[in-house]
Amino acid sequence: MTQPRRLGTGIGWRPEIAEAVERMPGIDWVEAVAENLCPGHLPESLLRLRERGVTVVPHGVSLGLGGADRPEESRLAALAERAEALGSPLVTEHIAFVRAGGALTASPSLEAGHLLPVPRTRDALDVLCENVRIAQEALPVPLAVENIAALISWPGEEMTEGQFLYDLVDRTGVRLLIDVANLHTNHVNRAEDPSKALDELPVEAIAYVHVAGGFERDGVWHDSHAHPVPRQVLDILADLASRVTPPGVLLERDENFPDPGELERELGAIRVTLTKARARVVTPSETPAGPHSGEAAAPASGTPGAAGSHAADVAVGARQRLALGQAALLSALVAGTPVPEGFDRGRLGVQARALAAKRADVVAKVAVELPEILGDAYRPAFLAYAQGHPMGGGYRRDALDFAEYMLLAGHPEDAETRRRLRAWWLERSGPTPPSRRPTARLARATRRVLLRR
Repeated sequence: MTQPRRLGTGIGWRPEIAEAVERMPGIDWVEAVAENLCPGHLPESLLRLRERGVTVVPHGVSLGLGGADRPEESRLAALAERAEALGSPLVTEHIAFVRAGGALTASPSLEAGHLLPVPRTRDALDVLCENVRIAQEALPVPLAVENIAALISWPGEEMTEGQFLYDLVDRTGVRLLIDVANLHTNHVNRAEDPSKALDELPVEAIAYVHVAGGFERDGVWHDSHAHPVPRQVLDILADLASRVTPPGVLLERDENFPDPGELERELGAIRVTLTKARARVVTPSETPAGPHSGEAAAPASGTPGAAGSHAADVAVGARQRLALGQAALLSALVAGTPVPEGFDRGRLGVQARALAAKRADVVAKVAVELPEILGDAYRPAFLAYAQGHPMGGGYRRDALDFAEYMLLAGHPEDAETRRRLRAWWLERSGPTPPSRRPTARLARATRRVLLRR
């Protein structure tokens, strides 16, 4: 594996703080959410940063590399296009699944609208390795994958997070984006020791590090990216930086943005933490060798370049088993079906409420007119809608489906508000490619006639 590019200290670029980021001293690079960028119409702020020599890294959130299905070619092509448009040295994604159901399970396709954890099993690892290799072949630059925060644990896991990531790197050569805030989240929520996870990681594979804030409520840590970075997260960063000098470290903030001075102080605290930790960096010969240190490396069917009918058969079976498990979990979270055996019912309830709340927040951002039209009634109405209506497409489709549901149910009761909501829906629901199913065409035409009335 070649040495990762040195990035330095960076911050997550978001439109809300674009001007502030441009003025911040000492910003070596930024990271932008890939799905929010249009290669032909990049934000002027990012173009100015690039002209100054600031590196821009696209960070994907919807590929679903940990899902049972193979990555969609269109999503991979879109990620590749953004990397080329930005001249990025690498792209990053998550070790997570974001959708389930569909052909593998002969069930409706469901969207989580959020990053959900994959089980740390051999099946999940086999599928993840194959998906990562597919992505690596489709992308023009190296790929790094991020460990995620989780509220829930899968029953019957066979590996720790460190062992899972070590094997992933060993079999694919992929690089790692280590989020130390997520290690803290998993420490609180799943009683996982962040120091042990770092002991087991192949630290030489780290491309860069995320640092972010969150909050604790009722014994559960929420990785909000909307709160200050706590001391516990900086302590984990110090532990990591005492083992290896990370090529880059980035401060993430997605909402509830403070004034620029507060963000600069958080960046300063990160720099101080790194400086103090460098004095304790171990030499390469002292670097922990990972969970397989001292063991003979067994050949793996998923090793790059390996092929054969047996390996293919294993992958098909693994995908099928993983698909069934993920579909059952996601259906319980977003469709109210029974909790799968072995899961903590209370934690699943917390996760389900968090998913619904995030849907409401994101829909309010992509369809800002809805909370303006509905006022204070928007959020409780959307949360009630989400309980029985899983998201089957993106957030824009979710906004339209919610408005359609409200109108067909005779809401809102105020005639003028209902008129404004109907006008909004009719304007945006527009023509779509004709369905091949006559019943679907008839149902859509009927709904439009009813809503016009």
